[in-house]
Amino acid sequence: MSSLSSSASTSSKDSQTSVALGSGSMFDAIAARYDQMNRILSLGLDQGWRRRTAAALNLPPQARVLDVATGTADLALVILQTYADAHVVGVDPSANMLNVASVKRDAKQWEQRLSLVQGDAQMLDFPRQHFDAITIAFGIRNVPDRPQALRAMHRVLKPGGTLAVLELNEPAHSGFMASLTRFYMRQFVPRVGAWLSSSREYRYLQTSIAAFPSPESFCTMLSDAGFAVQRSEALGFGACTLFVASAQPSPAS
Repeated sequence: MSSLSSSASTSSKDSQTSVALGSGSMFDAIAARYDQMNRILSLGLDQGWRRRTAAALNLPPQARVLDVATGTADLALVILQTYADAHVVGVDPSANMLNVASVKRDAKQWEQRLSLVQGDAQMLDFPRQHFDAITIAFGIRNVPDRPQALRAMHRVLKPGGTLAVLELNEPAHSGFMASLTRFYMRQFVPRVGAWLSSSREYRYLQTSIAAFPSPESFCTMLSDAGFAVQRSEALGFGACTLFVASAQPSPAS
């Protein structure tokens, strides 16, 4: 799950390590085991969440879709399975993740339907109003400047086009299942993830989830970037939220 500061006494080395977490370089290091870890740590729910995200797009015929932070292209492939005539461009900063994505794409012989590009969510190098829909799954959490990334997405999305954001978060409500989910995200995910992967990237996962804005705050961020929020849907007992919004025409349109 593309798939998260310190006192003045923090060493330079520790600071550099903190910057690397969440970066393309971090995902380069875990690309080979990324899909397997997602299935284990989400209890197999993550692919169902992706199918729900694809269904929310309601694409027109011959749609052009941009999948930001595509990672190993799990969501891009689900979109292509859902919409037989769609074309997807997947963008990700990690070369190794894109290498895994290309193997999965080629195995399905979808080279003509899925293009993979190394790039930054904050600087999307595509024509204005080029795409019918944009998706980003488990990636907006890792973007340093989220408002800038959302504005970049708005620029390349057609007016009225759909943006679907799938992201992990801690449940905001109370109750037994919410408490159990918070325990799972705070204790189980980082410990088991680090044990299975022999790395500390999955401790970053929990930290970034805890730091992600509430659904209400993120909806405000979407509105500020020029989107009309249609809905935010809690999934997995509140461990994940699907945000669906449409691009409003900009003053320059």
